Amino acid sequence: MCGIVGYVGKQAACGILLEGLKRLEYRGYDSAGLAIGAKDGLDVIKKVGRVENLIRAAAGVKETAHTGIAHTRWATHGRVTDINAHPHVSSDHKFALCHNGVIENYLAIKKFCENHGYTFQSETDTEALVNLIAYHYQKEPEAAGKNRFLTAVRKALLHVEGTYGIVALCADYPGEIVGARKGSPLVVGVGNGENMIASDISAFIGRTQNVIYLDDGQVVHLTAEDFDITTIADEAVDPVIAKVDWEIEQAELGHFTHYMAKEIFEQPVALENAIRGRFSDDQSTAKFGGLNIDPLQLRHVDRLLFCACGTAWHACLVAEYLIERFARIPVEVEYASEFRYRNAPLDKNTLVIVISQSGETIDTLEALREAKRKGFRTLAITNVVGSTIARETDGGIYQHAGPEIGVASTKAFTSQILLTAMMALYFGRLRDLSFTEGREMVEALRLVPGLTSQVLDQADKIKVIAKKYAQFEDFLFLGRQAMFPIALEGALKLKEISYIHAEGYPAAEMKHGPIALVSPECPSVFFAPRGEVLKKVISNIQEIRARKGPVICITSAPRDELPEDLANDIIRVPDAHEAVQPILFTIPIQLLAYYIACERNCDVDKPRNLAKSVTVE
Repeated sequence: MCGIVGYVGKQAACGILLEGLKRLEYRGYDSAGLAIGAKDGLDVIKKVGRVENLIRAAAGVKETAHTGIAHTRWATHGRVTDINAHPHVSSDHKFALCHNGVIENYLAIKKFCENHGYTFQSETDTEALVNLIAYHYQKEPEAAGKNRFLTAVRKALLHVEGTYGIVALCADYPGEIVGARKGSPLVVGVGNGENMIASDISAFIGRTQNVIYLDDGQVVHLTAEDFDITTIADEAVDPVIAKVDWEIEQAELGHFTHYMAKEIFEQPVALENAIRGRFSDDQSTAKFGGLNIDPLQLRHVDRLLFCACGTAWHACLVAEYLIERFARIPVEVEYASEFRYRNAPLDKNTLVIVISQSGETIDTLEALREAKRKGFRTLAITNVVGSTIARETDGGIYQHAGPEIGVASTKAFTSQILLTAMMALYFGRLRDLSFTEGREMVEALRLVPGLTSQVLDQADKIKVIAKKYAQFEDFLFLGRQAMFPIALEGALKLKEISYIHAEGYPAAEMKHGPIALVSPECPSVFFAPRGEVLKKVISNIQEIRARKGPVICITSAPRDELPEDLANDIIRVPDAHEAVQPILFTIPIQLLAYYIACERNCDVDKPRNLAKSVTVE
């Protein structure tokens, strides 16, 4: 989950690395560090805290050095200290290493290195690997036609169990970088007279749009003028250079204070991009270009299994309601982290669908691989074209949401819901959803971007409501049917960025336990869409009000269908087709969580203990 960036070229490396780290800070912000390679050795600086601390500390770094690696950390092994920050240096000072992932056998490697005279300063697993590289380097004799640095890294990795994305420097090879990946993303940026490597393309998108996504088990050797990719077993790899389809301006804050706010207000555009070109000519169904499964095969699917983590898991729950409602296909939803370790019995005609914004979520990736090992067809919904999940799945749907930098997902979540609603339409039309019903759904889906803008127009009103409730320390979020996953998502958003304890429940389950929490100090947020369960939700709200619990009601019902004193505060969203209601009801909870967090002076884009892309188990 850490951010890695490396540069080799003709320009001063330090400034380029620091700029890359600033763009990667959403991946981890416990500490940061860099190592510069020069003819007189390695220059290493590490600081606890945000990248700004490192920038101040690096003011005196040599501007003549043209090669370096840098890292922003989300701590796994070891406390948050300067010593535990990356890059780590071998005890002979020959190597510097940045690492994302977990080395599971690091204790055995550490003991081996100690027995051969290498010493340790940190509490991390990474230091074991950098010393193991140093050991193999010292052991490896000079040989004609062989790069001793590259060979040492490759031999060390043969002994590693676990996951890694690494970049390394060697004091004896000042103009070279070696990188490798297994389970943790790395992408090469191919430039003109310079090359870069990073855990995310945002680190170098302003310098090049030509990228190579490394696969597991691959090693890359970079110089300013060239690159070479091989496997750990030293087999040649023919690289595929892809073109990034977004500009650096899309990852800039613009006039917004936080990325989260920017991405909330980008949702109409993101949703428009998700549906563009994805409806049939007769406007009766959806169409997807990358499924790689023909309609006849899909007709034989008896069950869908969705796997995801966090916010994407909530999108899967919405998919369950929508697909079962409109396509009449049984749907199961699994936490990706649990699916891999369960021996769940699945019908042979099950289609496995994974959802991941980054396409690199390690638990979701491993769930995908487990499904493929068992012979199931797989699809993915992801926002990153060249991500590992996008490359390993049988087919997929690209979100087109643009880069999402804020740790708390917003536009990616609503985009995922919209695409699953389109899947419900698509599968429904393959079965028994009529032409007329299909046309009605298409029309409703086309209206989503505009309806979302209408909800966003209420931001100032929601900000006032947020200020009123910002001092509370407990919240309940309650909804029924497809609003239950939105209740879960609302609670998660509030927890993530404001550190307020919040729980999401089906509204009818409140009286089976959670109602014990209701008091004047515990507000409840209710989702009350117009429809068959509206009266039931109103009854649930009145149970809360009878016990003096403050209520915020988000509703699409007309005023004459609600009691006058139903709630302390009411947020209205447009009445719409039930397939798109979950999207419209999501926007207010995003704004509510955002404004509450701002009122509490929380670091919205970098909430404590969290990172954007979870690439370690």
